[in-house]
Amino acid sequence: MTSKAKSPQEYIDNLPEDRKAVISKLREAILNNLPDGFQEVMSYGMLGYVVPHTLYPDGYHCDPKLPLPFINLASQKNHIAVYHSGIYADDALLEWFKAEYPKHIKTKLNMGKSCIRFKNMKTIPYALIGELCTKMNPQDWITLYEKNIKKV
Repeated sequence: MTSKAKSPQEYIDNLPEDRKAVISKLREAILNNLPDGFQEVMSYGMLGYVVPHTLYPDGYHCDPKLPLPFINLASQKNHIAVYHSGIYADDALLEWFKAEYPKHIKTKLNMGKSCIRFKNMKTIPYALIGELCTKMNPQDWITLYEKNIKKV
């Protein structure tokens, strides 16, 4: 579900009541732990955390006018989604996350390539998501992106 919201707060304000607190708490976990340099924006109709053009002028290879995406947070129809490009591009980070997840939550990890899905909003590991955010700074992400994803 993409939103036409112009700001992160407008995005949250437009959510159903049962999702506002969850998205707000995830947003807080991300903002409190994301290394300096990333910027919060609206991206693809979701909350986005990007490497701005001031740090990476090349932008996103699919559309260089867009800043380089790193994390997105969204309220989808049947779940809350955290899209983390770092776990898609870094096998060691993915393995760390998979190993840590059961230490925080007893439910099975529901995950795609970069998407972590939370169907039960009462079992979201906010501290783990916060810790995941600390694992990569903008320069680490740019280096990994250029090595693994961007077609040079």
